[in-house]
Amino acid sequence: MLSTFERMVALRYLWPGRRETFTFLVAMFSLLGIAFGVFTLIVVMSVMGGFREELLTRILGLQPHVVARAIDGAITDYGPLADKVRAIEGVETAAPVIRAEVLARGARRVTGALVYGISAEDLARKERVVSGLSADAIQPYAKSEGVIVGHRLANKLRLEVGDSIRLIAPTVTATALGSVPRARAYEIVGTFNVDMSEYDSGFVFMPLNLAQIHFKYRDAVSSLEITVENPDRVRAMRPALGQAIGTNFRLTDWQQINATYFSVLEVEQRVMFLILMLIVLVAAFNIISSMIMLVKSKGRQIAILRTVGATRGQIMRIFFMNGALIGIVGTVTGVVGGILFAFYIEPIREFVEGLFGTRLFPHEFYFLSQLPTRIDGGEVAVVAILALALSFLATLYPAWRAARVDPVEALRHD
Repeated sequence: MLSTFERMVALRYLWPGRRETFTFLVAMFSLLGIAFGVFTLIVVMSVMGGFREELLTRILGLQPHVVARAIDGAITDYGPLADKVRAIEGVETAAPVIRAEVLARGARRVTGALVYGISAEDLARKERVVSGLSADAIQPYAKSEGVIVGHRLANKLRLEVGDSIRLIAPTVTATALGSVPRARAYEIVGTFNVDMSEYDSGFVFMPLNLAQIHFKYRDAVSSLEITVENPDRVRAMRPALGQAIGTNFRLTDWQQINATYFSVLEVEQRVMFLILMLIVLVAAFNIISSMIMLVKSKGRQIAILRTVGATRGQIMRIFFMNGALIGIVGTVTGVVGGILFAFYIEPIREFVEGLFGTRLFPHEFYFLSQLPTRIDGGEVAVVAILALALSFLATLYPAWRAARVDPVEALRHD
């Protein structure tokens, strides 16, 4: 523990003398460097963690947890098969669906889209889609009167509810004039908005019976999409699912579907942590420089303290406290500033965009329409501990140098 004498001298040395202004400025820049490094680390890690969590939540709200596909093509006995899968403990839904890529055409524009043939009952179980549906869309959809499209796709094609969208399938129909693509116009009975650009700008929900006709699936579907109560336990449930559906099917879970994407996010998060930690490391080296300069400028005072009875241990603790205070104040400032910035990052983003008239987070290039954050207490603690540890280690050598000052040599030329 530090004595009252040691604390008093250490705090006195933090304030610059008449000829120590430059040393004080170097110490302040070291403090700001620690604060800025910790601030940046917390903000970046919070944004990346929030992006991953929000993306995972939204994807699992739209994507199935397990997809079962027949090895030899279409699934014909999908009704009994879905009932067997639903009977498995832990399974929430088993929806027969048809997925197919098409060209979607409006009055003047054409774009690619993904048709999702699904019954109204199974569509109603997708809470994220239902919560973003336009009013009274499910009823005509259940009557097979039309399709539901993403609101961004409708805007891109300049279509509204009640207009017709023409869907051109990749399959062809043989006619007297040759093979022609299967194309048909459907009325838009509703739009949906799930705040994910990929889905809002490219998905078309079509009643299952219409999709079977349009894509030539006679009493068949392309896959069986399964959701479970706990997505993290999907690997443990694969044996039971495989036993229920048989050996003629191939199972693919959400972790396999998104493995590349989420592994890239994880690697980026680790690399960004290491790169930004270098800012704190550089600031720690600045602490060494400022403390060595302080020891040099305080040589006469150190010699006087030694002559009046101060031990080398006391001198070392005094200068260690000086450097430690720089690290503690810088770390606390960075932690508080980083947490506040991460918590209010969306209002800050909107303010900056309005101030400079630019878009910092274009929705077209990202899955999300807002910049998400997740402040993880564990990550904040790790950043703070590492910053403090580097600061304390950077203080040891200058404090040791101060304790080794010879009072006779320091006062000889004074």
